[in-house]
Amino acid sequence: MKRGIWGVMALAVAALPTMAAAEDQFRVLVIATPSTYHYEYIPVARDNLERVARLHSFALEWTSDPARFDGDLSGYAAILFLNTPPERLSASQRTRFEAYMRAGGNAMVVHRAAIVPKDEWPWFEKLVGRSFVNHPKVQTGVVTVADPGFPAAFGLPSRWIWSDEFYVTVNPYRIAIDPVLRVDESSYDPTLIWPGQVGHRMGPDHPEAWHHRYEQGRVFVTLLGHQADMYRDERYLQHMLGGLYWTATGRGQAANPAP
Repeated sequence: MKRGIWGVMALAVAALPTMAAAEDQFRVLVIATPSTYHYEYIPVARDNLERVARLHSFALEWTSDPARFDGDLSGYAAILFLNTPPERLSASQRTRFEAYMRAGGNAMVVHRAAIVPKDEWPWFEKLVGRSFVNHPKVQTGVVTVADPGFPAAFGLPSRWIWSDEFYVTVNPYRIAIDPVLRVDESSYDPTLIWPGQVGHRMGPDHPEAWHHRYEQGRVFVTLLGHQADMYRDERYLQHMLGGLYWTATGRGQAANPAP
């Protein structure tokens, strides 16, 4: 009798890992291609974002090779361009990504991935929603929450001390975006830049993260994320998680965000 009871218990315990394993809610393709100033972040970002993905039951597929865009992209809820120079994609790869977005795909763009050389790929510039001008040296400033009802702002205080490059952008294509974060230019020096360059002020409307619709999909952009150690910062990871959750699912926005 005892042997029978223990046998049943052993079978139950053996089944626990299978029963406890959560099914992935969605899949995201992450392209993280090294560039001149952005390469050390990749192993740090991968370790920490994989931890976040496991905690929240979604799947990340990592690649550093744009050739992945030669294959089928339709199975991904979103594609995350993580500091990857978009100009690395070939003409055919660009066409496939454009088709993915027109079929209802979604994209998240982080930091360096928002920079497109002039006239290199206007379609992607429109996807980003702003065009890069330049950036001052890395400085500590105050990032402010523009939309507390958006998931990428949920883990952040209304005024957040952060150190980054604080990209300066313009809007040549007149794309409407919904700002999530701005930076307070009075909290750092936008003109502190390298010899031969001119630093620019954008004034009170200096977005550093935003979202909008493009083609048939959702797009979330954060210009924050220059240094590798940022991907160990829990608040930054919460910012990334909120942006990715909304991008992949379209969910999480507060119906009536606080003023």
